[in-house]
Amino acid sequence: MNTSRGRIWTGVVRVAPYDRDHTVAIRAAISVGVPLLVLWSIGRLDLSIYASFGAFAALYGRTDAIGDRVRMQVAAGAVMVTAMLIGTAVSASGLPALGAIAVVAAVASAATLLAYATQWHPPSALFVVFSAGATASIPADTSRFGDVLIVGLAAVVFSVLVTLASETVSQRGLPSLPRTKNRLSVGTVATEMAVTVAVATLLAGAAGYLLLDSHWYWAMVGAVAAVSGPHVKARVIRGLQRLIGTVIGVLVAAGILSLGLPPLAVILTAVALQAGAELFVGRNYAIAMIFITPLALLMVQLAAPTTVTVLLTDRLAETLIGIVVGTVVALASALVRRRIRRQP
Repeated sequence: MNTSRGRIWTGVVRVAPYDRDHTVAIRAAISVGVPLLVLWSIGRLDLSIYASFGAFAALYGRTDAIGDRVRMQVAAGAVMVTAMLIGTAVSASGLPALGAIAVVAAVASAATLLAYATQWHPPSALFVVFSAGATASIPADTSRFGDVLIVGLAAVVFSVLVTLASETVSQRGLPSLPRTKNRLSVGTVATEMAVTVAVATLLAGAAGYLLLDSHWYWAMVGAVAAVSGPHVKARVIRGLQRLIGTVIGVLVAAGILSLGLPPLAVILTAVALQAGAELFVGRNYAIAMIFITPLALLMVQLAAPTTVTVLLTDRLAETLIGIVVGTVVALASALVRRRIRRQP
């Protein structure tokens, strides 16, 4: 047991070697920063969350061949926009919170199956859950559908163009886009992952809502992180890293938010945080979360300002709820799978 604990903590603190992470960080910073600056220039930062989620497309396929990366970003971007449309529809319909949580959990399960079948990297539904949950929580009416489509799709297209431009510069010419990854058949492994994600997000979201009411989708995001990984040990490590990074990240966010920065300074800070996150997300998730946490809070605050104290405490509490629920579900899933395998 002590050896197992030691290995887990070694995994938590281990920092993988640097692997040209700055190239991804630059692409991500440009993909996020430019759309936000455009919205700031026209006085529409209320739409910033749609641009930010659309720009998440740039985070996919960071180490894949350019052809696979572009296809992955296009697909992920389309899913992100769809998730925002679903979340906006949930908000506009006035669906009760528990109903909204069930819808987001279904979206998370479907995204998990798609990510597995098309070999996405990162492979989890975390960004999709964040997109659907956040938009479902922001008050909206049917007029927002056009905003989601225009702003979200524009951000996706821009992110893909940044990827292509970066590759063109590095190769000194237009890149070819060969396909090296093929679709996988959805078998028992993918089905088990999808069911696990659905149960974890549903229970975490419900617990987050019943205990704290607001920002319940952060509990769902935490649960996705806790059930992501090829095996139980990796999932426990991921959950601990997210919790540790979130605690430190909330302190960083408190410092930034206390400064009362003007919108332009907030955007520039968010761009720097996005770059920092991408420098470490493939090396140590806890360190990346120190950047991701204040970035997420700034995004939410730009789109739907709320009391800073509530924002910070909700982030901590909902993340803890999500990680605890997700870890319990991950352990239960592994136990059920092990018992099934032992049956003659």
